[in-house]
Amino acid sequence: MKLSEDLAWRGLIKDKTFADAGWLDQPRKFYLGIDASTDSLTIGNLAVIMLARRLLEAGWGTVLLAGGATSLVGDPGGKTEERELKSKEEIFKNVESIKPQIEKLFAGKPHEMVNNLDWLGDLKYLDFLRDVGKHYPMADLMQREFVGTRMGEAGSGISYAEFSYSLLQGYDYWWLFKNKGVELQIGASDQWGNILSGVALVRKKEGKEVHALSMPLVVNKETGVKFGKSEAGAIWLDPVKTTPTQMFQFWVNTPDSEVEEYLKIFTLLSKEEIEQVMEQQNADLSKRTAQYLLADKVTSLVHGGPKGGIASDITKYLTSQVSITEASAEDIRMIKEELPAVSIGSRSGIWDPSIVGALVAARLAPSNSEARRLLESGAIYINGQSVSRESFEEGDFQNGRLLLRRGKAFKDSALVELE
Repeated sequence: MKLSEDLAWRGLIKDKTFADAGWLDQPRKFYLGIDASTDSLTIGNLAVIMLARRLLEAGWGTVLLAGGATSLVGDPGGKTEERELKSKEEIFKNVESIKPQIEKLFAGKPHEMVNNLDWLGDLKYLDFLRDVGKHYPMADLMQREFVGTRMGEAGSGISYAEFSYSLLQGYDYWWLFKNKGVELQIGASDQWGNILSGVALVRKKEGKEVHALSMPLVVNKETGVKFGKSEAGAIWLDPVKTTPTQMFQFWVNTPDSEVEEYLKIFTLLSKEEIEQVMEQQNADLSKRTAQYLLADKVTSLVHGGPKGGIASDITKYLTSQVSITEASAEDIRMIKEELPAVSIGSRSGIWDPSIVGALVAARLAPSNSEARRLLESGAIYINGQSVSRESFEEGDFQNGRLLLRRGKAFKDSALVELE
Protein backbone atom coordinates (compact mmCIF):
# COMPACT_ATOMS: atom_id res chain seq x y z
CA MET A 1 0.00 0.00 0.00
CA LYS A 2 1.28 3.47 -0.88
CA LEU A 3 2.02 5.88 1.96
CA SER A 4 -0.81 8.23 0.93
CA GLU A 5 -3.29 5.33 0.88
CA ASP A 6 -2.10 4.04 4.24
CA LEU A 7 -2.36 7.45 5.91
CA ALA A 8 -5.84 7.95 4.46
CA TRP A 9 -6.97 4.52 5.70
CA ARG A 10 -5.68 5.32 9.17
CA GLY A 11 -7.49 8.67 9.18
CA LEU A 12 -4.24 10.63 9.52
CA ILE A 13 -4.78 13.29 6.86
CA LYS A 14 -6.75 16.36 7.91
CA ASP A 15 -5.21 19.53 6.43
CA LYS A 16 -2.66 19.66 3.62
CA THR A 17 -1.22 22.31 1.32
CA PHE A 18 -0.81 19.95 -1.65
CA ALA A 19 -3.85 19.11 -3.77
CA ASP A 20 -3.15 15.41 -4.30
CA ALA A 21 -2.18 13.20 -1.35
CA GLY A 22 -0.10 11.22 -3.82
CA TRP A 23 2.56 13.94 -3.41
CA LEU A 24 3.51 12.09 -0.21
CA ASP A 25 4.48 8.98 -2.17
CA GLN A 26 7.71 10.59 -3.45
CA PRO A 27 9.96 10.72 -0.34
CA ARG A 28 11.67 14.01 0.42
CA LYS A 29 12.58 15.42 3.84
CA PHE A 30 10.18 16.52 6.58
CA TYR A 31 10.35 17.85 10.10
CA LEU A 32 8.29 17.61 13.26
CA GLY A 33 8.60 20.13 16.07
CA ILE A 34 8.42 18.81 19.63
CA ASP A 35 7.57 21.08 22.55
CA ALA A 36 9.98 21.08 25.50
CA SER A 37 7.80 22.81 28.08
CA THR A 38 7.75 19.63 30.20
CA ASP A 39 10.36 16.97 30.93
CA SER A 40 8.39 14.14 29.34
CA LEU A 41 6.26 13.49 26.29
CA THR A 42 2.70 12.21 26.66
CA ILE A 43 0.68 9.78 24.58
CA GLY A 44 -0.88 12.88 23.04
CA ASN A 45 2.57 13.68 21.61
CA LEU A 46 2.90 10.02 20.63
CA ALA A 47 0.11 10.28 18.05
CA VAL A 48 1.94 12.72 15.79
CA ILE A 49 5.30 11.06 16.49
CA MET A 50 3.81 7.85 15.07
CA LEU A 51 2.84 9.82 11.96
CA ALA A 52 6.49 10.86 11.69
CA ARG A 53 7.57 7.24 12.12
CA ARG A 54 5.33 6.22 9.21
CA LEU A 55 6.91 8.81 6.92
CA LEU A 56 10.35 7.62 8.01
CA GLU A 57 9.40 3.98 7.26
CA ALA A 58 8.28 5.10 3.79
CA GLY A 59 11.72 6.53 3.04
CA TRP A 60 11.31 10.18 4.05
CA GLY A 61 14.31 11.98 5.50
CA THR A 62 13.42 12.78 9.10
CA VAL A 63 14.31 15.85 11.16
CA LEU A 64 12.99 16.09 14.73
CA LEU A 65 13.16 19.55 16.23
CA ALA A 66 13.29 20.04 20.00
CA GLY A 67 11.90 23.47 20.83
CA GLY A 68 14.66 24.66 23.12
CA ALA A 69 14.03 28.27 22.01
CA THR A 70 10.31 28.33 21.27
CA SER A 71 9.57 26.62 24.60
CA LEU A 72 11.12 29.64 26.32
CA VAL A 73 8.25 31.70 24.85
CA GLY A 74 5.44 29.14 25.00
CA ASP A 75 2.96 28.07 22.34
CA PRO A 76 -0.34 29.93 22.92
CA GLY A 77 -2.33 27.41 20.87
CA GLY A 78 -5.07 25.71 22.87
CA LYS A 79 -4.37 27.85 25.94
CA THR A 80 -6.94 30.23 27.43
CA GLU A 81 -4.37 32.00 29.59
CA GLU A 82 -0.74 33.09 29.33
CA ARG A 83 1.79 30.34 29.94
CA GLU A 84 4.14 30.68 32.88
CA LEU A 85 7.64 31.28 31.54
CA LYS A 86 10.17 28.51 32.17
CA SER A 87 13.80 29.18 32.97
CA LYS A 88 16.53 28.42 30.43
CA GLU A 89 17.91 25.77 32.78
CA GLU A 90 14.54 24.02 33.03
CA ILE A 91 14.00 24.02 29.27
CA PHE A 92 17.53 22.65 28.71
CA LYS A 93 16.81 19.87 31.21
CA ASN A 94 13.51 19.11 29.50
CA VAL A 95 15.17 18.81 26.09
CA GLU A 96 17.74 16.39 27.49
CA SER A 97 15.00 14.34 29.20
CA ILE A 98 12.91 14.05 26.04
CA LYS A 99 15.77 12.91 23.78
CA PRO A 100 16.01 9.31 25.06
CA GLN A 101 12.23 8.94 24.81
CA ILE A 102 12.38 9.92 21.15
CA GLU A 103 15.34 7.61 20.49
CA LYS A 104 13.30 4.65 21.78
CA LEU A 105 10.35 5.52 19.57
CA PHE A 106 12.53 5.62 16.48
CA ALA A 107 14.33 2.41 17.44
CA GLY A 108 17.61 3.10 15.68
CA LYS A 109 15.96 4.25 12.45
CA PRO A 110 17.87 7.03 10.66
CA HIS A 111 16.79 10.50 11.80
CA GLU A 112 18.35 13.78 12.85
CA MET A 113 17.59 15.69 16.03
CA VAL A 114 18.07 19.46 16.14
CA ASN A 115 17.38 22.20 18.70
CA ASN A 116 16.06 25.55 17.47
CA LEU A 117 17.97 27.31 20.24
CA ASP A 118 21.04 26.75 18.04
CA TRP A 119 19.81 29.28 15.45
CA LEU A 120 17.21 31.34 17.34
CA GLY A 121 19.36 31.86 20.44
CA ASP A 122 21.73 34.38 18.82
CA LEU A 123 19.23 35.99 16.46
CA LYS A 124 19.30 39.78 16.74
CA TYR A 125 15.97 41.49 17.31
CA LEU A 126 16.34 44.11 14.55
CA ASP A 127 17.40 41.45 12.06
CA PHE A 128 14.38 39.36 13.02
CA LEU A 129 11.98 42.27 12.52
CA ARG A 130 13.48 43.11 9.12
CA ASP A 131 13.98 39.57 7.80
CA VAL A 132 10.92 37.88 9.29
CA GLY A 133 8.41 40.29 10.80
CA LYS A 134 8.26 42.32 7.57
CA HIS A 135 6.70 39.32 5.79
CA TYR A 136 3.73 38.87 8.17
CA PRO A 137 0.73 41.20 7.66
CA MET A 138 -1.00 42.05 10.94
CA ALA A 139 -4.38 41.24 9.39
CA ASP A 140 -3.28 37.64 8.85
CA LEU A 141 -1.88 37.28 12.37
CA MET A 142 -5.01 38.72 13.98
CA GLN A 143 -7.12 36.09 12.22
CA ARG A 144 -5.36 33.22 14.00
CA GLU A 145 -7.85 31.27 16.12
CA PHE A 146 -5.81 31.49 19.33
CA VAL A 147 -5.53 35.27 18.96
CA GLY A 148 -9.28 35.65 18.47
CA THR A 149 -9.99 33.48 21.51
CA ARG A 150 -7.58 35.31 23.79
CA MET A 151 -8.50 38.80 22.55
CA GLY A 152 -12.26 38.22 22.62
CA GLU A 153 -14.64 39.59 25.22
CA ALA A 154 -14.19 36.63 27.57
CA GLY A 155 -10.50 36.17 26.77
CA SER A 156 -7.62 36.77 29.16
CA GLY A 157 -5.54 38.67 26.62
CA ILE A 158 -2.24 37.73 25.02
CA SER A 159 1.28 39.05 25.42
CA TYR A 160 3.42 40.22 22.52
CA ALA A 161 5.74 37.27 23.26
CA GLU A 162 3.07 34.62 22.71
CA PHE A 163 1.54 36.60 19.85
CA SER A 164 4.92 36.34 18.10
CA TYR A 165 5.28 32.59 18.63
CA SER A 166 4.08 31.65 15.14
CA LEU A 167 6.77 33.91 13.62
CA LEU A 168 9.44 31.93 15.44
CA GLN A 169 7.98 28.67 14.18
CA GLY A 170 7.86 30.10 10.68
CA TYR A 171 11.54 30.99 10.99
CA ASP A 172 12.28 27.41 12.01
CA TYR A 173 10.79 26.07 8.79
CA TRP A 174 12.68 28.61 6.68
CA TRP A 175 15.97 27.77 8.44
CA LEU A 176 15.44 24.02 8.01
CA PHE A 177 14.55 24.51 4.34
CA LYS A 178 17.72 26.53 3.74
CA ASN A 179 20.09 24.38 5.81
CA LYS A 180 18.57 20.88 5.81
CA GLY A 181 16.51 20.75 2.62
CA VAL A 182 13.23 20.22 4.48
CA GLU A 183 10.12 20.45 2.25
CA LEU A 184 7.33 19.30 4.59
CA GLN A 185 6.29 20.08 8.15
CA ILE A 186 3.84 17.82 9.98
CA GLY A 187 1.87 18.33 13.17
CA ALA A 188 -1.48 17.93 14.88
CA SER A 189 -4.38 20.00 13.57
CA ASP A 190 -4.22 22.43 16.50
CA GLN A 191 -0.83 23.51 15.11
CA TRP A 192 -2.07 24.23 11.59
CA GLY A 193 -1.84 28.01 11.81
CA ASN A 194 1.71 27.88 13.14
CA ILE A 195 2.75 25.39 10.46
CA LEU A 196 1.41 27.63 7.69
CA SER A 197 3.61 30.45 9.00
CA GLY A 198 6.66 28.62 7.70
CA VAL A 199 5.10 27.76 4.35
CA ALA A 200 4.36 31.45 3.79
CA LEU A 201 7.80 32.62 4.91
CA VAL A 202 9.68 30.25 2.61
CA ARG A 203 7.52 31.35 -0.31
CA LYS A 204 8.06 35.05 0.39
CA LYS A 205 11.79 34.90 1.17
CA GLU A 206 12.88 32.22 -1.28
CA GLY A 207 10.18 32.09 -3.93
CA LYS A 208 9.95 28.33 -3.35
CA GLU A 209 6.99 26.12 -2.47
CA VAL A 210 7.12 23.91 0.61
CA HIS A 211 4.24 22.03 2.15
CA ALA A 212 2.42 21.18 5.36
CA LEU A 213 0.38 18.24 6.63
CA SER A 214 -1.72 17.95 9.78
CA MET A 215 -3.44 14.98 11.35
CA PRO A 216 -6.69 15.19 13.32
CA LEU A 217 -6.28 15.98 17.00
CA VAL A 218 -6.95 12.80 18.97
CA VAL A 219 -9.62 13.57 21.54
CA ASN A 220 -11.11 11.45 24.32
CA LYS A 221 -14.64 11.03 22.97
CA GLU A 222 -16.09 10.50 26.44
CA THR A 223 -14.68 13.70 27.96
CA GLY A 224 -13.89 15.88 24.95
CA VAL A 225 -10.42 16.47 26.42
CA LYS A 226 -7.23 16.28 24.34
CA PHE A 227 -6.06 12.66 24.28
CA GLY A 228 -3.63 11.57 26.97
CA LYS A 229 -5.32 13.52 29.74
CA SER A 230 -7.31 11.96 32.56
CA GLU A 231 -8.64 12.96 35.94
CA ALA A 232 -5.28 12.00 37.42
CA GLY A 233 -3.33 13.91 34.77
CA ALA A 234 -1.41 13.06 31.62
CA ILE A 235 -0.31 9.60 30.54
CA TRP A 236 3.45 10.17 30.33
CA LEU A 237 6.10 8.32 28.34
CA ASP A 238 8.49 8.69 31.28
CA PRO A 239 8.28 5.37 33.21
CA VAL A 240 8.76 7.22 36.51
CA LYS A 241 5.71 9.41 35.90
CA THR A 242 3.58 6.64 34.36
CA THR A 243 4.88 3.12 34.92
CA PRO A 244 4.81 0.59 32.07
CA THR A 245 2.04 -1.30 33.86
CA GLN A 246 -0.06 1.84 34.29
CA MET A 247 0.40 2.59 30.60
CA PHE A 248 -0.51 -0.98 29.67
CA GLN A 249 -3.68 -0.76 31.74
CA PHE A 250 -4.61 2.58 30.18
CA TRP A 251 -4.71 0.96 26.75
CA VAL A 252 -6.48 -2.17 28.03
CA ASN A 253 -9.28 0.13 29.24
CA THR A 254 -9.83 1.54 25.73
CA PRO A 255 -13.56 1.49 24.85
CA ASP A 256 -14.56 -1.06 22.20
CA SER A 257 -15.78 1.79 20.01
CA GLU A 258 -12.31 3.37 19.83
CA VAL A 259 -9.85 0.48 19.90
CA GLU A 260 -9.65 0.08 16.10
CA GLU A 261 -8.92 3.79 15.66
CA TYR A 262 -6.14 3.61 18.26
CA LEU A 263 -4.60 0.53 16.64
CA LYS A 264 -4.39 2.52 13.41
CA ILE A 265 -2.87 5.60 15.05
CA PHE A 266 -0.61 4.26 17.77
CA THR A 267 0.80 0.99 16.40
CA LEU A 268 2.85 -0.06 13.38
CA LEU A 269 0.51 -2.97 12.67
CA SER A 270 -0.46 -3.34 9.02
CA LYS A 271 -3.97 -3.00 7.62
CA GLU A 272 -4.21 -6.78 7.31
CA GLU A 273 -3.09 -7.36 10.90
CA ILE A 274 -5.54 -4.82 12.29
CA GLU A 275 -8.44 -6.21 10.26
CA GLN A 276 -7.59 -9.71 11.50
CA VAL A 277 -7.52 -8.75 15.17
CA MET A 278 -10.75 -6.79 14.80
CA GLU A 279 -12.44 -9.93 13.46
CA GLN A 280 -11.33 -11.76 16.60
CA GLN A 281 -12.42 -8.82 18.74
CA ASN A 282 -15.92 -8.65 17.27
CA ALA A 283 -16.37 -12.41 17.64
CA ASP A 284 -16.05 -12.10 21.43
CA LEU A 285 -15.82 -8.62 22.91
CA SER A 286 -15.39 -9.98 26.43
CA LYS A 287 -11.86 -11.20 25.64
CA ARG A 288 -10.71 -7.64 24.76
CA THR A 289 -8.30 -9.14 22.23
CA ALA A 290 -7.75 -5.85 20.42
CA GLN A 291 -7.20 -3.91 23.65
CA TYR A 292 -4.54 -6.33 24.89
CA LEU A 293 -2.75 -6.24 21.53
CA LEU A 294 -2.89 -2.43 21.53
CA ALA A 295 -1.52 -2.30 25.09
CA ASP A 296 1.30 -4.73 24.30
CA LYS A 297 2.40 -2.99 21.10
CA VAL A 298 2.34 0.56 22.45
CA THR A 299 3.95 -0.27 25.81
CA SER A 300 6.74 -2.22 24.09
CA LEU A 301 7.29 0.60 21.58
CA VAL A 302 7.45 3.30 24.27
CA HIS A 303 9.52 1.46 26.85
CA GLY A 304 11.46 -0.94 24.65
CA GLY A 305 12.56 -4.52 25.22
CA PRO A 306 10.49 -6.83 27.42
CA LYS A 307 8.66 -4.08 29.36
CA GLY A 308 5.42 -4.67 27.47
CA GLY A 309 5.47 -8.38 28.35
CA ILE A 310 6.23 -7.64 32.00
CA ALA A 311 3.41 -5.09 32.15
CA SER A 312 1.08 -7.65 30.58
CA ASP A 313 2.04 -10.27 33.17
CA ILE A 314 1.51 -7.87 36.08
CA THR A 315 -1.85 -6.80 34.64
CA LYS A 316 -2.99 -10.42 34.61
CA TYR A 317 -2.48 -10.56 38.36
CA LEU A 318 -4.14 -7.21 38.96
CA THR A 319 -7.18 -8.21 36.90
CA SER A 320 -7.33 -11.64 38.62
CA GLN A 321 -6.87 -13.43 35.30
CA VAL A 322 -4.03 -15.23 37.05
CA SER A 323 -4.04 -15.95 40.77
CA ILE A 324 -1.42 -14.21 42.89
CA THR A 325 -0.47 -17.70 44.15
CA GLU A 326 1.20 -18.32 40.79
CA ALA A 327 3.44 -15.26 41.03
CA SER A 328 7.15 -16.05 41.01
CA ALA A 329 9.68 -14.20 43.16
CA GLU A 330 10.58 -12.08 40.10
CA ASP A 331 6.90 -11.30 39.47
CA ILE A 332 6.50 -10.16 43.08
CA ARG A 333 9.60 -7.99 42.77
CA MET A 334 8.15 -6.32 39.66
CA ILE A 335 4.76 -5.85 41.32
CA LYS A 336 6.47 -4.09 44.22
CA GLU A 337 8.15 -1.72 41.77
CA GLU A 338 4.74 -0.82 40.36
CA LEU A 339 2.56 -0.82 43.48
CA PRO A 340 2.82 0.09 47.16
CA ALA A 341 3.46 -2.94 49.37
CA VAL A 342 2.18 -3.28 52.92
CA SER A 343 3.17 -5.88 55.52
CA ILE A 344 0.72 -6.76 58.24
CA GLY A 345 1.21 -8.87 61.32
CA SER A 346 3.95 -8.84 63.90
CA ARG A 347 6.91 -11.00 64.58
CA SER A 348 5.87 -10.88 68.24
CA GLY A 349 2.76 -12.84 67.33
CA ILE A 350 0.21 -10.00 67.48
CA TRP A 351 -1.69 -9.65 64.23
CA ASP A 352 -3.80 -6.65 63.23
CA PRO A 353 -6.20 -7.85 60.49
CA SER A 354 -7.57 -4.38 59.75
CA ILE A 355 -8.41 -3.67 56.10
CA VAL A 356 -8.91 -0.06 57.15
CA GLY A 357 -5.34 0.15 58.43
CA ALA A 358 -3.96 -1.48 55.28
CA LEU A 359 -5.83 0.97 53.03
CA VAL A 360 -4.38 3.94 54.89
CA ALA A 361 -0.87 2.44 55.03
CA ALA A 362 -0.97 1.81 51.26
CA ARG A 363 -2.26 5.36 50.66
CA LEU A 364 -5.38 4.03 49.00
CA ALA A 365 -7.35 6.06 51.55
CA PRO A 366 -6.28 9.28 53.29
CA SER A 367 -7.86 8.39 56.65
CA ASN A 368 -9.58 5.63 58.60
CA SER A 369 -12.96 7.30 58.14
CA GLU A 370 -12.50 7.53 54.36
CA ALA A 371 -11.38 3.89 54.27
CA ARG A 372 -14.58 2.86 56.07
CA ARG A 373 -16.66 4.94 53.67
CA LEU A 374 -15.01 3.21 50.69
CA LEU A 375 -15.69 -0.20 52.23
CA GLU A 376 -19.33 0.66 52.87
CA SER A 377 -19.78 1.84 49.27
CA GLY A 378 -18.37 -1.41 47.82
CA ALA A 379 -15.36 0.34 46.30
CA ILE A 380 -12.72 -1.95 47.88
CA TYR A 381 -11.63 -5.22 46.29
CA ILE A 382 -9.55 -8.13 47.58
CA ASN A 383 -8.14 -10.28 44.78
CA GLY A 384 -10.76 -8.82 42.45
CA GLN A 385 -13.73 -9.43 44.75
CA SER A 386 -15.64 -6.54 46.34
CA VAL A 387 -15.68 -6.54 50.15
CA SER A 388 -17.42 -4.38 52.78
CA ARG A 389 -15.99 -5.91 55.97
CA GLU A 390 -13.24 -4.15 57.89
CA SER A 391 -11.00 -7.14 58.65
CA PHE A 392 -9.01 -9.56 56.56
CA GLU A 393 -9.82 -13.24 56.78
CA GLU A 394 -7.43 -16.15 56.51
CA GLY A 395 -8.88 -17.18 53.15
CA ASP A 396 -8.04 -13.79 51.65
CA PHE A 397 -4.34 -14.60 51.63
CA GLN A 398 -2.85 -16.80 48.96
CA ASN A 399 0.67 -17.92 49.79
CA GLY A 400 0.72 -15.19 52.39
CA ARG A 401 -0.25 -12.32 50.09
CA LEU A 402 -3.22 -10.61 48.47
CA LEU A 403 -4.01 -7.72 46.15
CA LEU A 404 -6.03 -4.85 47.59
CA ARG A 405 -7.68 -2.39 45.19
CA ARG A 406 -9.68 0.83 45.44
CA GLY A 407 -12.23 1.38 42.70
CA LYS A 408 -12.09 0.14 39.12
CA ALA A 409 -8.65 1.48 38.18
CA PHE A 410 -6.08 -1.27 38.61
CA LYS A 411 -3.34 1.30 39.19
CA ASP A 412 -5.02 2.02 42.55
CA SER A 413 -3.88 -1.29 43.98
CA ALA A 414 -1.49 -2.49 46.67
CA LEU A 415 0.20 -5.74 47.57
CA VAL A 416 -0.51 -6.87 51.13
CA GLU A 417 1.79 -9.52 52.65
CA LEU A 418 1.82 -11.38 55.92
CA GLU A 419 5.01 -10.96 57.86
